[in-house]
Amino acid sequence: MAITIGIVAGEASGDLLGSRLIRALKKKRPDLEFVGIAGPKMMAEGAKSIYPMSALSLHGYGFDVLKAIPGLLKMRKQLGDYFVDNPPKLFIGIDAPDFNFSLEKKLKSHGIKTIHYVSPSIWAWRKGRMGKIKRAVNHMLTLFPFEPALYESVGMKASFVGHPLADEIPLHPNVQDARDQLKLPKSPLIVAMLPGSRVSEVKQLAELYVQTAQKINTLQSEALFLVPLITRETRILFEQAIYDGFNANPENPQPNFKILFGHAHTAMQAADFVVVASGTATLEAALLKKPMAITYRMPWLSWNILKRMNYLPYVGLPNILAGRFVVPELLQDDANPDKLAETIMSIVHDKVVLNDIRAEFTKMHELLRQNNEEKAAEVLLAYL
Repeated sequence: MAITIGIVAGEASGDLLGSRLIRALKKKRPDLEFVGIAGPKMMAEGAKSIYPMSALSLHGYGFDVLKAIPGLLKMRKQLGDYFVDNPPKLFIGIDAPDFNFSLEKKLKSHGIKTIHYVSPSIWAWRKGRMGKIKRAVNHMLTLFPFEPALYESVGMKASFVGHPLADEIPLHPNVQDARDQLKLPKSPLIVAMLPGSRVSEVKQLAELYVQTAQKINTLQSEALFLVPLITRETRILFEQAIYDGFNANPENPQPNFKILFGHAHTAMQAADFVVVASGTATLEAALLKKPMAITYRMPWLSWNILKRMNYLPYVGLPNILAGRFVVPELLQDDANPDKLAETIMSIVHDKVVLNDIRAEFTKMHELLRQNNEEKAAEVLLAYL
């Protein structure tokens, strides 16, 4: 007889994690069935989705988002009622904390064991959530090694299971392979510039990146700048910034930009240096052993609110994991073309700094490489 596991993922990254977890669990326990909210990858592994995963994703701002909230709350209540009436052996919430923690709290109060996979960034912004999480979750699976101690300090079970990116990315990535894939010309300096995936991020950073490239171009005229973007809207924004930069200085030689549709991973692998907005891409760059500068800008009010909430001196995952500033963070007013260009040129010509960065990132990679899906599956199998 099949044993039912409840499961909810809310976006593409959770769908990928969920699919790998389901596959690892079914290898050991083919009698398991998974029911809840699943994306296409999870459904390909046999998960049944009561609601479409897209229903959990709220995009945009203002009235459209507000209109969607009642339907989302209704869906969460109905899903909770379904699991209470049809209790699974175990419930797994994958990321999507705003949706999953409330659902997990309800299920836990009815005696259903709840596992949450991927800790929210409480260590950086929201330590006040610890009590809420403890009331909702029996066991937290974390991607980073410093996180379990935070949960254990409030009497919660937590297990470090490693990061899936560390399993996927080779310890010694092949730079030339990536350059061949992108058909890049020979260049003394290749800089990958990743302004983020959201329109709001690209609006804040496109001008900075273009002006930085112009300054580097005066020092290294054959430098190549790779800009991977994933939507038509962000590409238009960045191309407009290039056009505006040309009009501001039409007499100066213009930087050599190569705009890519996607291919962010390959662009970083091919680069000598990476300029990246804060986020998971910073970790990916670290696992590729790339020197980088982490940049971020946001509206003044948002910046001041977040600054007051921040518990750490770093925002970039590589620095948080290392516990020190391995790579520079140029944020808000410090994110200006003069500082960024100077930072890039000083690091790429400093062999001592480059060797320190690569050594630290190699150590980090080895620590995070834990055979993630198998390790997560082991924790869950103990509950069965």
